[in-house]
Amino acid sequence: MATYKPRNILITGAAGFIASHVTNRLIRNYPSYKIVALDKLDYCSNLKNLHPSKSSPNFKFVEGDIGSADLVNYLLFTESIDTIMHFAAQTHVDNSFGNSFEFTKNNIYGTHVLLEACKVTGQIRRFIHVSTDEVYGETDEDAVVGNHEASQLLPSNPYSATKAGAEMLVMAYGRSYGLPVITTRGNNVYGPNQFPEKLIPKFILLAMRGMVLPIHGDGSNVRSYLYCEDVAEAFEVILHKGEVGHVYNIGTKKERRVIDVAKDICKLFLMDPEKSIEFVENRPFNDQRYFLDDQKLKNLGWSERVIWEEGLKKTIDWYTKHPNWWGDVSGALLPHPRMLMIPGGRHFDFEELNRMSHVNGPKLPNGKSKL
Repeated sequence: MATYKPRNILITGAAGFIASHVTNRLIRNYPSYKIVALDKLDYCSNLKNLHPSKSSPNFKFVEGDIGSADLVNYLLFTESIDTIMHFAAQTHVDNSFGNSFEFTKNNIYGTHVLLEACKVTGQIRRFIHVSTDEVYGETDEDAVVGNHEASQLLPSNPYSATKAGAEMLVMAYGRSYGLPVITTRGNNVYGPNQFPEKLIPKFILLAMRGMVLPIHGDGSNVRSYLYCEDVAEAFEVILHKGEVGHVYNIGTKKERRVIDVAKDICKLFLMDPEKSIEFVENRPFNDQRYFLDDQKLKNLGWSERVIWEEGLKKTIDWYTKHPNWWGDVSGALLPHPRMLMIPGGRHFDFEELNRMSHVNGPKLPNGKSKL
């Protein structure tokens, strides 16, 4: 199997959660690669996520929007970009129920701008498009075989619909113009640097504050969770060994119910689950299960390394050491956050926050009081 060797890589959404781990990993492991990190620094991005890379001579950060065709074309030309790893996207399902047009703008139009720039410049040797397991839609509860890369796409919420739409554009540009595209579809990811609108960091920060953990519906929904460093390694493998025109699932067979995730976090914070978990109104639609067949990626040599218990402890340790990484995130800790994506900061409706209750004093995993 031939190994691809990039020279100049543009990583979009690089100050976000997964992309920052990929960026830092590539900078650390491949000093001969030039990495141009592009991010518009939306509410869920943070330059601190890229701190490990900022002093490296092969790293360059550019603040900007993938929706700007002039900027994208300029960067491809002036930085001699030959590889794009496209992570930039709006990704939170709750937000998509409240502001779906922003998802179309970022996820579909932004991807289209990148693809058109690749067509115009004619210099791209790899375009890795980062999608999601949610494009497959809901997996049957009794299914023993996961969705494989050729499974039908049946998105069930505005977020996953825009990711599926972006995939169609990527596939079309691959077929029509011969762009060397690769698509990934991944399970849920957790670990340091994640904005706390997502389940695990939200529960951790709520537990640190001694507040109840809100669960949508009855908590029976099943998800598969991969630790961020395992996922960063998966992208490293796909970058070098992935075949043009192919799709790769990044997944794990180790599934957990949402209620069990909450109970695991309660246990590590020495909290009583009976008193610390609150069931709240469900989303307009909440897929019961996502389940992937990840054998194709394993055939490239990748495998999951970090077990759930280890990864969760590492994540809790990081958040307890960096409680103010994101500043004021009170609005993101709501059961149903509606992050209004307005330039210049984060904007929330705090009415629901005032209704959230506390449990017995906030504790750290070692049992000591946080306050």
